[in-house]
Amino acid sequence: MNPKKLCRLLSLLLVTLLSMASCNEYDKIVGAATSDYKYEAAKQWYAEGYYNNASIVLNDAIIMLKGTDKGEESLFLLGMSSYRAHNYEMAAQTFKRYYASYPKGAYTEKAHYLAGMALYESAPEIKLDQTAVYEAVTEFQNYLELYPAGEKSEDAQRMVFMLQDRLVEKEYLSAKLYYDLGPYFGNCDNGGSNYQACIITAENAIRDYPYTSRREDLAILILRAKFELAEQSVESKKEERYNAAIDEYYGFTGEYPESKYRKEAEAMFAKAKKYLGTDADAAQQEK
Repeated sequence: MNPKKLCRLLSLLLVTLLSMASCNEYDKIVGAATSDYKYEAAKQWYAEGYYNNASIVLNDAIIMLKGTDKGEESLFLLGMSSYRAHNYEMAAQTFKRYYASYPKGAYTEKAHYLAGMALYESAPEIKLDQTAVYEAVTEFQNYLELYPAGEKSEDAQRMVFMLQDRLVEKEYLSAKLYYDLGPYFGNCDNGGSNYQACIITAENAIRDYPYTSRREDLAILILRAKFELAEQSVESKKEERYNAAIDEYYGFTGEYPESKYRKEAEAMFAKAKKYLGTDADAAQQEK
C-alpha cells in the first residue's frame, strides 16, 4: 500500500478510536450517580474546551449541588460553558440566575457583565426584532450602576453607546421604510398615513436618543414626510400641513445651517411658500 495512503488510514483509525473512547467516557459520566463526580468531570471538560459536554453535565448536576459548597461555582461554570459553546440565550439566563441567587457571590460582577454580552451575542440582524439588544442595554446599565468603577465599566459604557447606535439605526430604517412606502395605504391602520408613521418614529428616536449621529438624517426624514403629507393632502388640509412643513424647515435649518440636505430643504420650502402665497414669510415672522 502507498505509504501516504497508509498514513491517512492510520490517522483516521486513531481519530475513530479516540472518538469512541470519548463517547464511552461521556456516557459513563452522564450516567454517573453522584453530582460531585459530574461536577469534577465538567470542570475538566471546560478546561479542555469541551464546552457542550460540560454544559450538559452541569445542567443536570446543579440542582443537586445547590446549597453545597460547589453550588455557586457550578452555576457560574454552567453559564460560562453555555457562553463558550455559543449557546447565548442559555448563557444569559444562567448568568441572571446566578446573580439573582448570589447577589454577593464571588462571580456576581462578572455575571452582570456577561449577561449583557450574551444577550448582545444572541441579537439577530438589525432589521429583525431587537428585544435582546434592549435587554443587553439594561444589563450593561445595571452593571454600571452597581459597579461604576468596576473592572468592565469602560467596556460596559462602550457597549451601551454601541447598542444604542444599533437601536437608533433600527428606528431610522423603520422611519425610512414608512417614508419610502409613502402613499401606499395598504400598510396603514386606522386611517393613518405612512408619512405620519415616519414622523412619529423619527421624532421618538430623536427624543429617546438625542445625541445620536443619526439625528440629522432623522430630522430630514421628518421634514420630507411633513412636506409630502402636505403635498398629498386633500385641499382642506393643505394649508395647515404646508405651514407645519415650513415650521419644520426653520427648525431644521436653524439646527443644521450647513446641512448636506440644505438644498433639498430649501426646494421643499420654496414649494410650500409658493402654495401658501407671499404671506408665508410674514406669518412665520409673527410666530
